Amino acid sequence: MLDVKCVKIAHIVMKRQLPPLNALRAFEAAGRHQSFSRAAEELDVSHSSISRHVRGLEDRMGVQLFRDLPRGLELSEYGAAYLAQVSPAFDAIASATENLVEFPQGTVWVNSETLFATKLLVPLLKNFSALQPEIEIRLEASRHLANLARYEADLAIRFVRPENHYPGSELISDAPLHPYAAPSLLRAPLTSTRDMLSYPLLRDRTSGTWDVWFALTGEVAPEEVPQSTWRMSSALAVEAAISGQGILLVSDEVVAGEVAAGRLVRLSEVGFREGGYHLVLGESVLRRKAVRVFRDWLMAETAQWRDAG
Repeated sequence: MLDVKCVKIAHIVMKRQLPPLNALRAFEAAGRHQSFSRAAEELDVSHSSISRHVRGLEDRMGVQLFRDLPRGLELSEYGAAYLAQVSPAFDAIASATENLVEFPQGTVWVNSETLFATKLLVPLLKNFSALQPEIEIRLEASRHLANLARYEADLAIRFVRPENHYPGSELISDAPLHPYAAPSLLRAPLTSTRDMLSYPLLRDRTSGTWDVWFALTGEVAPEEVPQSTWRMSSALAVEAAISGQGILLVSDEVVAGEVAAGRLVRLSEVGFREGGYHLVLGESVLRRKAVRVFRDWLMAETAQWRDAG
């Protein structure tokens, strides 16, 4: 008989060539923000920790991922190519993890124009918190649009005029503008559009709407409309109207709460649109369940203000 020798076959296990996860997270955050400081804030670690992880990653791979500039950082060609593949991978991992959880959770960063934030969004947020207690909304009111590409916010809300456009944005509301004033301002009931000329006409920083509105009424010649070179922000103009300092043309949705409380009254049914509030989305943010839930809730809450007459 032949001796049969048993030969043990060794299974070769191929290992993934993965860098340390903490170093990869540090690089990905620093690459998105192009800032070690902002990456440190996001990951709740020190600036030196981010720097150490990134330098260690560069040494491990033998390439330079960032270039030091006089005023900050810039991704190198290698760093930009690496980030373009690493960020979607992190997004996919986050999405897969969220899909395992029955109730969405996490933080949603919202950057909004001040007027919309204070008059419409803040009063509504208590309803969202009651429905989704595990989702934290961090709201920033600012005139400046956050850099969504660098993840300074997940979503932004901006007033968009017809001549402007944000690619991929969604209409939240396009309620028309009407003239509003505090009841205390009016000395007597208005009998005609011309009566409004005896009161101060408030103007915000970005709009020349009074000329348009009076032209629509057909009751006042253009040269009769008082002109002023002094204007204020939209948010301040609304507060001035509430305090009885004049009449303001403003879109219906942002003063709906003031009208319901009796602090403002509409003075005419003549109105017109000059644009609308839009929701601007960062790339790939809708992969996150918490962001999708907030977006769907906001669109449902504001449905009455889209194509609102």
